[in-house]
Amino acid sequence: MNSSLDVSDGFKKPIIYSRKDHAISRKQISSAALKVLYGLNDNGYRACLVGGGVRDLLLGRAPKDFDIATDAHPEKIRQIFKNSRLIGRRFRLAHVRFGREIIEVATFRSSREMSSSDSDVSQEGQILRDNAYGTLEEDVWRRDFTINALYYDIRDFSVLDYVGGVTDLRQGVINLIGKPVVRYREDPVRMLRAIRFSAKLGFTIARSTMSPIPSLVHLLNDISPARLFDETMKLFNAGHALATYERLSEVGLFALLYPSTRRVQTSELDSHNKFVLKALRNTDHRILNGKSVNPAFLISVFLWYPMKTVYSAEVRRGNNQKDALRLASEKILREQAKILSIPRRFTQSIRDIWELQARFSNRSPRRASRLLEVPKFRAAYDFLLLRSGADRASLKLADWWTRFQSADFSERKQLFQEVKHAEKRRKK
Repeated sequence: MNSSLDVSDGFKKPIIYSRKDHAISRKQISSAALKVLYGLNDNGYRACLVGGGVRDLLLGRAPKDFDIATDAHPEKIRQIFKNSRLIGRRFRLAHVRFGREIIEVATFRSSREMSSSDSDVSQEGQILRDNAYGTLEEDVWRRDFTINALYYDIRDFSVLDYVGGVTDLRQGVINLIGKPVVRYREDPVRMLRAIRFSAKLGFTIARSTMSPIPSLVHLLNDISPARLFDETMKLFNAGHALATYERLSEVGLFALLYPSTRRVQTSELDSHNKFVLKALRNTDHRILNGKSVNPAFLISVFLWYPMKTVYSAEVRRGNNQKDALRLASEKILREQAKILSIPRRFTQSIRDIWELQARFSNRSPRRASRLLEVPKFRAAYDFLLLRSGADRASLKLADWWTRFQSADFSERKQLFQEVKHAEKRRKK
């Protein structure tokens, strides 16, 4: 399927894939999700597994979570499940908690244009509130991409496909439902989601879905910085950061998310690009191997060269290196906060990583030993290693600190002698 689907085409009968026609088994669905599905069904409501859970199961992947759509209104869901709570204003949802697992339950939404207070739309076409409820057939057309608009019906274990989502899954295509420009104006975050799913699944983006994006990236300026930060966490911390970055850069979305990268001096562009690409590869590698990642680390990488540019300007103004670093860090992070609302715990980590880069150069016996005890030493050291791959000036420094960490007393004494000899040579 290479063209988007228009709601004006009217509702059509779905293709119904019966249990024998698909590979989804209830054994693959979490017990918590099954409890919600059967709980709603037993109380007389229609309940379907929907979205990424169905998509991933059909692709033979393990879903990260399970979302459910139903004709029960949020208040009814709350009555049925005492372990639930209602959240959201833009979309009223129910979260049903089973220990650490949360099942998100949404009421079918209406596709009809509403003039009541249940549906608010900005002058630009962005949906501000959307609590107008409808039927399953209407709900299909409110979903974003065909591959996310598949419904697994607990009543007979069938998969319902109104929009050719199964075909797009088989062909590996990301296809927007409806008129792309209208759908992006309704929710500009869909542009980021198209890129994310493309990178995550290794799918191509249909031309009709991709082509409007470069001219509409500015719409993301109307999205709250808090929501954009949450979306970027999904973009870069799910194991496909490098592919995501490349796709974002192609259409101008990365420059919108991190506008200060335009500040990078031409002379440093090559080093900046190598630095970022290496960090992205390392992030993907860590996630692939089940290791944790700190979101602050990758943000500190994205903003390092822009910060260095401002730092150099502050030094030229007469500020000492310490003050110049502080002022440059504050300026870059303050500007970035206008786009992404980075939590304070992350901004402090970013500052610490940057500050420690300067302290690595001071390798006196006392200060070097004390630096090993600093809580953010490991993250800052990893950052230094990345710099050494893109910046030759940092290569010897990184090698020294690598040897220093594992050295015994006599070996450390020799390392400090190397530093003294190097300083004498520089003075000559």
